[in-house]
Amino acid sequence: MKHTISSAHINKNKLSEIAFQVTELELSEDAKQRILKGRKYLDEKYGAIEAPTAYGINTGFGSLCDTRIELQDIEKLQKNLIISHACGAGKPVPKEIIRIMLFCKIQSLSYGHSGVSIEVVERLIFFFNNDLLPVIYEQGSLGASGDLAPLAHMALPLLGLGEIYIDNEVRDASALKNDYGVKPLNLKSKEGLALINGTQFMLAYAIYGLLKAEQLWNWSHITASLSIDGFNCSLSPFLPQSHLIRPHAGQLESAQLLLDLLDGSEIAQDAKDNVQDPYSFRCVPQVHGASKDTLNFVTKTIVTELNSVTDNPNVFPDSDEVISAGNFHGQPLALALDYMAIALSEIANISERRIFQLMSGKRGLSSFLVHNPGLNSGMMIMQYTAASIVSKNKSLANPSSTDSIVSSNGQEDHVSMGANAAVKLYELLDNCQTVLGIELIAGAESLSFRKKQTSPFLKRIVNSLRDNVSQLDEDRIMYSDIKAARIFLEETKIDF
Repeated sequence: MKHTISSAHINKNKLSEIAFQVTELELSEDAKQRILKGRKYLDEKYGAIEAPTAYGINTGFGSLCDTRIELQDIEKLQKNLIISHACGAGKPVPKEIIRIMLFCKIQSLSYGHSGVSIEVVERLIFFFNNDLLPVIYEQGSLGASGDLAPLAHMALPLLGLGEIYIDNEVRDASALKNDYGVKPLNLKSKEGLALINGTQFMLAYAIYGLLKAEQLWNWSHITASLSIDGFNCSLSPFLPQSHLIRPHAGQLESAQLLLDLLDGSEIAQDAKDNVQDPYSFRCVPQVHGASKDTLNFVTKTIVTELNSVTDNPNVFPDSDEVISAGNFHGQPLALALDYMAIALSEIANISERRIFQLMSGKRGLSSFLVHNPGLNSGMMIMQYTAASIVSKNKSLANPSSTDSIVSSNGQEDHVSMGANAAVKLYELLDNCQTVLGIELIAGAESLSFRKKQTSPFLKRIVNSLRDNVSQLDEDRIMYSDIKAARIFLEETKIDF
């Protein structure tokens, strides 16, 4: 899919396209003119020996901001900035995140307030369109002053340096010249700073995380519905009357979704002996709904950030101003990323509690959902696995944004730590998928102990799952079942 980079507002509905469908980018004429205008302004105002002093254009960086750089050294300054800041460590960033990073950086530079040349933007577009993805590492960003280290790694191949994925193989970026006829760029004033300033590392993880979180939120209602019928729970806690007198939007949506998923269930309509159900069943709308309200807040933050300029200084040709401010500070994203992690941790947390209840041998279920328990352990250790993962998630959900470490000789004395929040969220979401996969298996298995039928929708889900995870009659190796359930959650398209 082709996408035209322009000043048109990118709304929430476009996020999935950007993350998973767009394969080719081009600049609109308007974007080209904005970029050219910003660059021309910098060249004219700061291209002479007697030019005024402006941070990052003819000065050093960070605590070296008061050091004036001579005109003949400007290109060297920008190159030095990129190579000195490429100090990433840890695991390589997943390719799907790198692609989103490239898009976000191109979009931000296209507004013309960064002062880069059109050659820089077009080279980034060339990388995106040809699936030439710079190798970037997870660790190194403090989430303020921009995502300096990760973005420096993204910028290195523009100089013919660093590593890049070519045909899914990690190659030295110098190969671009021979394989694609691409010569290294000589960066002009401020271009290096514009490339490494910005929140695109955090933002890319946030976009991916939001899309993944929404997918898991939908699935959490399917797995919960299976468990609700499997545990022979009452539908009354989901009726609208109670939710209309506490009308949180997410709670209302969650309760209605459960009623829709369980519509036509013979089990749900059957008379119940139990007066109340455990909270992990009865309070699904309150817990899942609060997480949905969180995702709605996060969505607003992400959309605003994607439509923003986040490097420094900002160039305003029309008013003849270069303003050194702080749009690179990642606090809005750091808080949103932490909030999203907490919200999804709770989705996994309450899911594990339902798994635990299904193993109890109560309400007509066999202990650990297996025939002849004792000889067979059944799904006993599946619950252990879910509990272990949920415990790990509690650590991962501990906020990063509450921390700050002074850097750059005290010039950068408050940082967001949003990059750490971003990387933790990625792992937490993967964990959440595993827990929901385990509940999917357990919920489907619990229905085999019911004489009556669940809803037509849930029956279709169970039947599809059975193509990948068979019913449990006696003990077998089950790690492959968990893997299959994870893949099922990932690949099965659900249409409510």
